[in-house]
Amino acid sequence: MNRGENFESIPNDLIVEIFSRVSSKSIGKCRCVSKLWRSMLLRPDFTELLLTKSSTRPRLFFVLERHNDWCFCSSPQPQNPYEKSLVVAADYHTKFSKTDWQDLIGLTSGLIYISSMSIYRDEVRVICNPITGKYARLPKLMVKYENTINLFGFDPIDKQFKVLVLSNIVCNGTLIDILTLESGKMRWRKICCPLTHEVCCERICINGVLYYLGYKTDEESYVVACFDVRYEEFKFIDAKCIGRETRLINYKGKLGGIDWVKGGNRELCMWVLEDVEKQEWSKYVYTLPENEVLIDLYKYNVAGVTARGEIVLSMKFADIWSSQFYVFFFNPEKNTLQRVEIQGFEDEGREIYVYTFVDYVEDLTFNIMKTSYGAKSIEQERKPTSAGVASVNKFDALCLLDCDEFTGAET
Repeated sequence: MNRGENFESIPNDLIVEIFSRVSSKSIGKCRCVSKLWRSMLLRPDFTELLLTKSSTRPRLFFVLERHNDWCFCSSPQPQNPYEKSLVVAADYHTKFSKTDWQDLIGLTSGLIYISSMSIYRDEVRVICNPITGKYARLPKLMVKYENTINLFGFDPIDKQFKVLVLSNIVCNGTLIDILTLESGKMRWRKICCPLTHEVCCERICINGVLYYLGYKTDEESYVVACFDVRYEEFKFIDAKCIGRETRLINYKGKLGGIDWVKGGNRELCMWVLEDVEKQEWSKYVYTLPENEVLIDLYKYNVAGVTARGEIVLSMKFADIWSSQFYVFFFNPEKNTLQRVEIQGFEDEGREIYVYTFVDYVEDLTFNIMKTSYGAKSIEQERKPTSAGVASVNKFDALCLLDCDEFTGAET
């Protein structure tokens, strides 16, 4: 009996169950084995199954800003709140060369948007998959703003990503550049913003709504801008409780903000937007339990809030001497503090800035685009030939590794 007959003797349900337990990077490699495997692993029911499986085992995701590159890693996210201390190893995924002009926007539904990356001396915007190391260039935009703000959102209904580019000072009637990542040739469009405000750095996308902090200079007050990614409409919420130091969070599907009083009282002040239409906020104040490691609070940032409602504190820098890096999970309902030591961030004595994201889930559902802006490896990009660039499925390539069309990412 040959290998094909052995494979065919296995029930399809069992094959799908086996594949659903492996990583997206491994799925990408399995696609290259045969046409049968490729067609099976592209089926919508399989991608939905894999997403469901991944959602039960979310991970911590780390972007290490090192001297010469960005390094993408992840680690298991603790699921047992009764363990006070854990030690886990970070899994290395890939790294991208960096320049001084790069601007990392953040992680949205499994993909990262970098608003400025130097490739062959050309400064471009890119969307990349941090697991596979594949990326796709976005069309060029001749922006005349002195200070450019980039926003990146995802609509879970139409499965569309959108990029917004605007000035840090937006006036009533200002036209904002927007790009939808879609099939065919992508084009920048213009939409209008109805409110004059200064755009602050804090931003987050929750259930298809892109939130960012704004400041009305004429009234000297803060607002939260709510941009509906699907309908491309703005709404503004008065937010006297929010300030420039507030970290915007996703609290169980609702917009929230956390202010951290980093003094001796170890207080976390959290605001949750309970009703968008009525603009009603709830306030919660928590005091962190004592811990022998969580002493120098200025070394920590609020990384986010897990789906279970745990507030996650992460070190800003990896310790260049001891290579120790800590993440804390604070459960406000039980007043418990869980410490997780992440190993594997050594960098030969150089200081490493670390961006930490919570509840990272691998998602392969972005098999929706064919465009000339094909996905490639950051370190091994192919130059266009005289025959032109072949049309490829961008998000298929971003989320999975197609060995027959693209070179591998740097490891």
